[in-house]
Parts: sequence; structure tokens; C-alpha cells
Amino acid sequence: MTLWWALVTLCCALNCATSAPFVPRHKYKNSFRLAAFTRAHVQQLLQNYKEQQMGNVHFEDRSRRLRDLPLLSTDFYMWLSLLSLWDGFVSCVQDWDRLLGAFRDMQVYWSMLERRRRQLEEEQREQVEAQPAQTRLIQSIGHIQWNLRDLIGQVSSQVRTALHTGPRRLYGEMRGMRSSWTQPTAAAMHANPQRSARTVWDSRVEGYIILRDLDLYLTKLARDFLLLASKTRA
Repeated sequence: MTLWWALVTLCCALNCATSAPFVPRHKYKNSFRLAAFTRAHVQQLLQNYKEQQMGNVHFEDRSRRLRDLPLLSTDFYMWLSLLSLWDGFVSCVQDWDRLLGAFRDMQVYWSMLERRRRQLEEEQREQVEAQPAQTRLIQSIGHIQWNLRDLIGQVSSQVRTALHTGPRRLYGEMRGMRSSWTQPTAAAMHANPQRSARTVWDSRVEGYIILRDLDLYLTKLARDFLLLASKTRA
């Protein structure tokens, strides 16, 4: 078994070294700029959200998290197992993982924002008098979603490029992955029946957590794009 694993590892490493995914550096830099730009808007939106929805611009709660959101920390044991492999192979695996992780994770954040935006729109329709501050909040969330959709499109293009030039044997299962993205349906947005029992305050806290984690995620994402750009030919 040990010999078999060593041979598989060597084949994957050689395949990765000779066919590393080529994505032009300027594409990663463009994605970095858009991620940093979006993060600045998320930070401003988070301040406005805390003031309007939480009643306190200084509201902070780092103890809560949402099960549906991507983890912001790396699986330690997964990467520990990779440390025994050849350094170049590990680097290649991480590059693929960054692209695919970004592709999946941003779709999750888009969907979570969409659900919260629809909740705010529903609350607004039930109000006797429209509140301009809430209207601006809804519009700001929509702008963030537009930026995320643009980022998803950029990463989708990078994934397609990597799939055509990268180590297919290592990520053969990704050939069946959709490299394009379709907007979730309304039914999918409300698929969890437990959400109907939540209070207005629960929904507000959920919106806070989404924006809080999205701020941190975009910081990580921008850093990853810089790293990928530094390892890519012009």
C-alpha cells in the first residue's frame, strides 16, 4: 500500500509540475482589485446595517456563526497530510483549491445575501410608511451582489482555463463541475422549513453575521488573488 501511494503521489506531482494551470497574471490582479473594492463596500454596508438593524453602530458578536456559510479557517489535518508530498505538488493543489473554493464560496455568500435582501423587501412592503434608510440598505446589498456576481464570472473563467491546462488526473472529478453559474430560484432560497420559525431579530442577527463573515472572507480572497498573481507568468 505504501509503495502504491508513493507511485500515485509521484505521478500526480510530475503531472502537476509539467502542466501547471496557466491563468494570465492580469486576470488575478483584476480579481484582486474587484475583491478589495467589494470588501470596502461591505465594510461600509456593515456599519450602516448595524446602526439601522441592530440599533447600535458598535454592535459586535464574534461568538455566533451560520452553519450554511463557508468556514474561514483551513482544515488543518487536510493540509498537514499534504505536507509530506512534494513542495511543488502541494503548491499546485493549493492553487486549484483556492480557485475552486472561491467559485463555490462566493455563490453561497450571494445566495445568503439574496435571502436577506428579500426579507428586507418583504418587511418594507409590510410597513405603513417607507423608510429611506432601509431602501438604501436593500440597494447596497444589491450592489454587493452585483460585484460578487462579477467576481464569480471572473473565477469561472479562471477555472475553465485551469481545467484546460492543469492536472486533470488530480482533479478529474471537476470535469463534471459547472463552470457557469445560474441564479438560485425562489424555492431554493426558502428550502429550509426551520427558517419560518425565526423571529425578526434572528433574521437581523443572521444578516449581521453574513456581512461580518463576508468582510473577512473578501480579505482572504484578495490575499489569495495576490498570491496567485505572484506565482503566475505575465
